[in-house]
Amino acid sequence: MPVYKAPLEDIGFVLNDVLNAQSLTQLPGLGDASPDLISAVLEEAAKLCENELQPLNRSGHEEGCHYENGVVRTPKGFKEAYDKYVEGGWQGLSFDPEYGGQGLPHTLTFVMEELMNSANMAFAMYPGLTQGAMNAIHTHANEELKAQYLPKMASGEWSGTMCLTEPHCGTDLGLIKTKAVPAGDGSYKVTGTKIFISAGEHDLTSNIIHLVLAKLPDAPAGTKGISLFLVPKFLPDENNEPGQRNGVMCGSIEHKMGIMANATCVMNFDDATGWLVGEPHKGMRAMFTMMNAARLGVGMQGLGIAAVAYQNGLAYAKDRLQGRSLGGAKAPEKPADPIIVHPDVRKNLLAGKAFVEGGRALGYWVGMLIDMYERHPDPKVQQEAEDFVALLTPVVKAYFTDMGYEVATNMQQVYGGHGYIREWGMEQFVRDARIAMIYEGANGIQALDLVGRKMPQNMGRLLRRFFHPMQAELESSMSNPALMEFVIPLSKAFGKLQQATAIIAQKGMARPDEAGAASTDYLRIFGLVSLGWMWLKMVKVAQEKMAEGSDGKQSFYDAKIKTARFFMEKMLPEADARFKSLMAGGKTLMSLDADQF
Repeated sequence: MPVYKAPLEDIGFVLNDVLNAQSLTQLPGLGDASPDLISAVLEEAAKLCENELQPLNRSGHEEGCHYENGVVRTPKGFKEAYDKYVEGGWQGLSFDPEYGGQGLPHTLTFVMEELMNSANMAFAMYPGLTQGAMNAIHTHANEELKAQYLPKMASGEWSGTMCLTEPHCGTDLGLIKTKAVPAGDGSYKVTGTKIFISAGEHDLTSNIIHLVLAKLPDAPAGTKGISLFLVPKFLPDENNEPGQRNGVMCGSIEHKMGIMANATCVMNFDDATGWLVGEPHKGMRAMFTMMNAARLGVGMQGLGIAAVAYQNGLAYAKDRLQGRSLGGAKAPEKPADPIIVHPDVRKNLLAGKAFVEGGRALGYWVGMLIDMYERHPDPKVQQEAEDFVALLTPVVKAYFTDMGYEVATNMQQVYGGHGYIREWGMEQFVRDARIAMIYEGANGIQALDLVGRKMPQNMGRLLRRFFHPMQAELESSMSNPALMEFVIPLSKAFGKLQQATAIIAQKGMARPDEAGAASTDYLRIFGLVSLGWMWLKMVKVAQEKMAEGSDGKQSFYDAKIKTARFFMEKMLPEADARFKSLMAGGKTLMSLDADQF
């Protein structure tokens, strides 16, 4: 059976020592978010995840959701666990206090997302979808809708969904057919079918608030004609309690490869009453508020799965006896050595450790930057932070989920044959991790977003937000001889990233297929360099702590330095191979006719 222990010591290191999260207390409204408070909150989060959510992970996976006549029941124990989640006030952790939230930093929500996805990814998706819907309503809805719906959602009493795609269009939302017709009283009648709706129907909350993309009768063609509508499962009565059933029904749930305990629904809207969120034909802007938050959340799913898979792979490698070390027996008193002595096992473990710890720093940093652009009083600082988050969103989504799946399969490999057997739990991590590379925009689309939208945006302003501070940190680090073994390989990889940026920009203007062909390799290089930057930051802190005496944590900091060394020597060189592939161009990809495949 798999286990999970919230990595609070490592989380504290990242937040307090590497990212200086205590600086958030200087932002308006976050004065009380001290390290002691955050530590206390995370200790309670760890208890919830370890004691309530993780024990339901395998049983929920085995049982799955139950569908009958439009009704979905979640697996045994999920409703009770959700009630405890609500009692703890976790849904509104970083939400606006005006609508019942606690107003704590978004950084804390990123930590919470990692913990919950490590403990039980399928469960975490139910409140996760609500968070995205809350953000869209808060940003784009009128005051009446916000006052009516947000307090119930922030408490967790009501949940939310995103109803975007349809059977015939996938990611090409300009092709949607769902219609919204004015009812004459300020509301609309919404009709259509949506697919792949995570948490679209369940028994955890008394109402489900669907945010639905649809087209008005006078809508222009394509994405410029999309509007967003709020469509509740039950129409609120005069006391704002669930009243009459609306014209929305779950037609079926999908039979999937993973996340069995989360209901992925086909949702049918039949003259369902809804209300416009934002302006007519401006639904894509509101949709991206949901989608960008969801993409970052999915990135944290990849990190969460990688973290729990690594924990279990490590525990197994230390316990499993098989073979002898090539350098001589390490446990001569035992019939065989633990498999952690074998180089290939160590390679898999170290790659998992290096990604998880580096990704944790990068993910939390993005959370801090969201706090900066939402709260900082200086508009210039706000803009810089917002640009950085926009640039990193496709990188976090795609690179983190690629690596989440890769780490899960590598940890399955550590288990050998037992990793393929269900009761050990590793195959569930592989199954669950796989969807994160697909939904909320498949990772190839994230790469296209990076090179097609983010790279040229505002004449390269978003890229400068990343390149300039990284260049400054590399240059300042070169004066420290103890850092050179980390700075030199990272500088070379960063140079490849800059060179690739210039090449894609030049070729893509003349031949868009060239940029598309290079996009996946480019995003991977970006991810590797971003993680390398985090490891450089962590090495600096670890060296400083060891020089100061390390407070009895010499081994902890030493392990950081050794893991950083592994990343720079064994993982970062992938950037060279990706660069060579990128330089080969797109001709070989586009030369075959369709009937030659």
